[in-house]
Amino acid sequence: MKRFVSIAALCLFTGCGGDTVVKSTAAPTSGTGETTIAVTVSRNPAPRGRVRTVPAGTELKFAFICNNASNFWLIAQKGIQKAEKEFGLKVNFYQPPDPATPAKQNEYLETLVAQGFHGAAISPIAPDGQTPDLDKAAARLNLITQDSDAPSSKRLAYIGTNNFAAGQSLGKEIVKLLPNGGKIAVFVGTFSADNATQRLKGIEKALEGTKITIAAKKEDNKDANRAMTNVEDVLNAMPDVNLLAGLWAYNAPKIAAALKARKGTKVIAVGFDEDDETLGAIEEGVIKATVVQKPFEFGYQSVKLLRELTMQGDAALPKDGVVDTGIEVITKENVKEFRARLAEMKK
Repeated sequence: MKRFVSIAALCLFTGCGGDTVVKSTAAPTSGTGETTIAVTVSRNPAPRGRVRTVPAGTELKFAFICNNASNFWLIAQKGIQKAEKEFGLKVNFYQPPDPATPAKQNEYLETLVAQGFHGAAISPIAPDGQTPDLDKAAARLNLITQDSDAPSSKRLAYIGTNNFAAGQSLGKEIVKLLPNGGKIAVFVGTFSADNATQRLKGIEKALEGTKITIAAKKEDNKDANRAMTNVEDVLNAMPDVNLLAGLWAYNAPKIAAALKARKGTKVIAVGFDEDDETLGAIEEGVIKATVVQKPFEFGYQSVKLLRELTMQGDAALPKDGVVDTGIEVITKENVKEFRARLAEMKK
């Protein structure tokens, strides 16, 4: 009797490279003479770099690299300063001048490697394009990402926001604000950054099944003047736009400034992060909501993890390679209480 084999394959590719793992199980199909083999094919994430430890008593050298010059990072710096005091070490803080570029970040990494630094936490501007440079650094020091991930690189871990979930949270606020549908425009420095990509995807997911459409997506390449003109251009070209959404910390203040200059406008706005101008615009009713991250924790947790990796090795790696620092939605109802907490945190 001939026996036939039917194969069911489920391929779960993450797009991150790595080895392919194949698992199969065989079971006869009753009365058919056939054997069904279920094959599961999965692709592992890109192999992470090797954790590097140092002898006890070594003076540790760490660095924290931002992705732009916005005030958002000053809160992260406060977290770094807390860690410096707590652990008795010094961390170099790098904030690239506007317009920030991947090349400048890569230059920082090269300098750190050349100077024998033990670890660095970076928010990569263009993770896919920077992967070779990140991997090169990861071969010489303990490299982690914060704020924006580079999952295809050999970084050891990511500390920061689940940006897809954060985008969904902002998207849900948009749905509440536009119950009858409408047109929105989205603004960011660059959509090539992982955090921007994931936030946009989260918003799009939240808008599924609604009558809300994203009519414009604008990049400013981390240029403050361009960020402002992008908003003005949309307002001039799209008189029927209903809502403007800023995905990076400096976008919401630019949106608020443009809307304030147009007295009587019915266009509303939402944003990300806790810039003072954003919070002030929420109190004034110009911005309706902002999703705030926890940049203080970006700084503190980055230094804490780099220290633990250097002292404890693989045992210090977080589960799944991620430390999710969480988010909070700020509206007019809770903005005063949040500002009080924020002021206390900055002391």
